[in-house]
Amino acid sequence: MLILGKILIGLIGLLHIYFLVLEMFLWDKPMGLKVFANTPEKAVLTKVLAQNQGLYNGFLAAGLFWALTLHDNFLFQVATFFLSCVVVAGVFGAITVSRKILYIQAMPAVLALMALYLAH
Repeated sequence: MLILGKILIGLIGLLHIYFLVLEMFLWDKPMGLKVFANTPEKAVLTKVLAQNQGLYNGFLAAGLFWALTLHDNFLFQVATFFLSCVVVAGVFGAITVSRKILYIQAMPAVLALMALYLAH
C-alpha cells in the first residue's frame, strides 16, 4: 500500500505542476481558454489572479514531492498535510466552480490518503 500511496502522491504532484503551467503560463492562450472554458476578454481581466492560483498549485506540488523524499512517520505526516490541502481545495472548487474538480483533484488525494493510512 505504501508504494501505491507514493505513486499516487507523485501523480498528484505532477497534476499540480500541470495546473501551475495552465494557470501561470497558458491562462490566456488557446489551451488555457479551452480547459477553463474562458473567453479572451475574461482571461485578460483574471490573468494575475490565475497566476497567483498557479503559484499555490506549485507549492502544493513542492510539498508532495518533498514528502516523497522523507521516510516513515515524517513522510506520513507531511503527505497527510499536503494531500489534505489538496482535498480541501478540490472540495471548495467543486462547490464554487465545477463538480468535476471533485473527481480530478479531490478524489485522487483521498485515494492517496487511504493508501497511506492503510500502509501506516
